[in-house]
Amino acid sequence: MTEDRSSISKARSYAEIGEFWDEHGLSDFWKKTKKVKFDVVLEPEASYYPVERICRRKSIRWNAKGVSSDALVNLWLEQKIKHTRARRK
Repeated sequence: MTEDRSSISKARSYAEIGEFWDEHGLSDFWKKTKKVKFDVVLEPEASYYPVERICRRKSIRWNAKGVSSDALVNLWLEQKIKHTRARRK
């Protein structure tokens, strides 16, 4: 912890801060708070699926054409979704 941070709890460690707020509510100290500004950067969440075996052989041909494995999988998914939607109609 840095010395320049003010703290309602007057704690000397993050563990002590946690213990303090486990036992107290913010409503008891609301008048001691102050407004602050800060930026929040939300990173997009990535999901990974084990499709390497499926596209390993096919991606060699596509990589030679300048298409990445990611793009190839996205293309396959788009085609499958379009095909599924067309069959529902």
